[in-house]
Amino acid sequence: MNEPSACPCDSGLPYADCCEPYISGARKAPTPEALMRSRYSAYALQIMPYLASTLHPSQRHDYDEDGAARWAKESEWDGLEVLEVSADSEDPSRGMVEFRARYRRRGEKLVHHERAEFRKSGDSWYFFDGKMVGASQVRRDAPKVGRNDPCPCGSGKKFKKCCG
Repeated sequence: MNEPSACPCDSGLPYADCCEPYISGARKAPTPEALMRSRYSAYALQIMPYLASTLHPSQRHDYDEDGAARWAKESEWDGLEVLEVSADSEDPSRGMVEFRARYRRRGEKLVHHERAEFRKSGDSWYFFDGKMVGASQVRRDAPKVGRNDPCPCGSGKKFKKCCG
């Protein structure tokens, strides 16, 4: 596969100066974010051995490399947006990266939104686990007002005839 000039991870850097040194094994990703970006680039470039090698050893027992390869091959990767990076204040060998990976599959635009946990073992960071992020549940600060309850604005009218 031809190497891209711009890095697929949307860092704005050339691939050779961004994710390629990690994917090729020339250097180890120094942070969870660097590992996240390089794993995205590996998906985009379909470099599956890198994905397997950067998965935490305790999590490899159920890794479906064929399924991951199919997903990578059947998708057109449109970009990565890193939303939040945080370190565990009590354990410096743990970190989290929340991201959105944009891709197309069979012409449909899709977004993979995840909070990914990374763990460091020795001098290497590994992807440990990820949780999909969906629409968050709405939480009310005040009790719910029913349609026939008095309007909370104080008008004296029913909620449905006033602000509802």
